[in-house]
Amino acid sequence: MLRRALLFCAILLMPAPAMAETLANKLFGAAQLPSQQKPMPVGSYSRGCAAGLMELPETGPTWQAMRLSRHRNFGQPEMIQFLVDLSQEARQLGWGKGLYIGDISQPRGGPMTSGHASHQIGLDADIWWLAPKRLDLSAKEREKISSIPMRSADQLSVTKSFGPKARALLKAAASDPRVDRIFVAAAIKIEICKTAKNSDRKWLQKLRPVAGHDTHFHVRLKCPKGAKLCETQTPTVSELSKGGNGCDDTLMWWVTDYLNPPKGTKKPKDPDAPKKKGPRDYTMADLPAQCRTVLASD
Repeated sequence: MLRRALLFCAILLMPAPAMAETLANKLFGAAQLPSQQKPMPVGSYSRGCAAGLMELPETGPTWQAMRLSRHRNFGQPEMIQFLVDLSQEARQLGWGKGLYIGDISQPRGGPMTSGHASHQIGLDADIWWLAPKRLDLSAKEREKISSIPMRSADQLSVTKSFGPKARALLKAAASDPRVDRIFVAAAIKIEICKTAKNSDRKWLQKLRPVAGHDTHFHVRLKCPKGAKLCETQTPTVSELSKGGNGCDDTLMWWVTDYLNPPKGTKKPKDPDAPKKKGPRDYTMADLPAQCRTVLASD
């Protein structure tokens, strides 16, 4: 902890040119506390930072924050309230004692040294598929316990763990007007689509299939009202399938061509093409200018 604090102090003393060229994930990863600013998501979900974040308490009456060593249980006030609300509803639905909540954002958001490309502005959160039997896990236990997969190893179907309660939890989350979209394993949406009704269209269209989401689902909130520095993601949920629910060929692609690309469809790599810069390659110069103020704030 002391080492990271000293590193952060050194960062704040850097001249502007040096800061601009330093990897942003090192700078934001060193921050131990949120900035003392008005809450504001700055930039986009995958290229930005966050002012004035709130810390989700490590334990509450209907939730526990997991993997505390990562120090990623910070979010915009809207996100923290959403998680508290959803955890209460989860308990009412019979989803164990509430929710186990994974990564939200770092204290000041920004790119991370490992893991996510997004989660940078305090409006993303991962919710474990493990229904809590206990809400008194120690910090050590929270490092060892793991979530459970809701998708089969071959990615084609859901596991026996996915049932009516899991579906109800997703519906509760997606029906919240604060939610923009929810990333899930394709097999989960395919399973729900089998019995979907017209009345499910509005919430079901918010479920977006994405690889790597077998043990958790990822909730993304809309930019809060008045958040002028927050970049709204496009296309918006309402544009998906022109009012459809996403239960179409674009969904089935995830369990057909995505897993087994047709021969000849891959484009040969250009050895001279510049390497695409990812979030862990960003310097401060790649982020919105306001992120320097977020880092330098007390």
